[in-house]
Amino acid sequence: MTRKTPANYDRSVFINCPFDTAYEPMIEAIVFAAMFCRCVARCALEIDDGSEVRIEKIIRIVEQCRLGIHDLSRTELDPEHALPRFNMPFELGLFMGAKRFGTRSQKQKSILILDTERFRYQKFLSDIAGQDIKAHDGTIKKAVGHVRNWLASNLEINDLPGQDAVMSAHARYRSELSAMCQKKRMSPAQLTFNDMTNFMHEWQKADARSFE
Repeated sequence: MTRKTPANYDRSVFINCPFDTAYEPMIEAIVFAAMFCRCVARCALEIDDGSEVRIEKIIRIVEQCRLGIHDLSRTELDPEHALPRFNMPFELGLFMGAKRFGTRSQKQKSILILDTERFRYQKFLSDIAGQDIKAHDGTIKKAVGHVRNWLASNLEINDLPGQDAVMSAHARYRSELSAMCQKKRMSPAQLTFNDMTNFMHEWQKADARSFE
């Protein structure tokens, strides 16, 4: 029995990025850019269910997303344990495997691979040699630009906002986030992934109405 493809499959984006404190501004900008370009941002942190094994959760979300953003910039030695962090390459492999061996809809997947340097991955993940890795140099502006341009080439939408428009909108959102959080007695530093996407969705709807 074949599984039914989710209604929003074509615009669902699997976010496979680091979740450490130092990376938070980057992942927030990437998620904002994806949502501002009319996509649904998904990641393993969206469901807090202790009864579900993490790998099963990741596999299910991978299956439900046609698009995947994979940032390998944290594939380096962990300062605490002196061991490499392979979660992001592993989840990239799951996504590529689904595209290669999955059903017709799974074969339509598209992947954006990010890193700080374009060819740095060759030192730790040479098996993906030949992939078009996009370097963001650790800057939000470059990462947002890569996300926007990649989505523009993978979505059947003719009027996607440009990089400057996305960056400007993100700056406005950031300037208003504290006030939005205060209204709900929340702290920007304590937002869960779902909190973050909910705030972004609410803000983007209000921002769109301001231009009507």
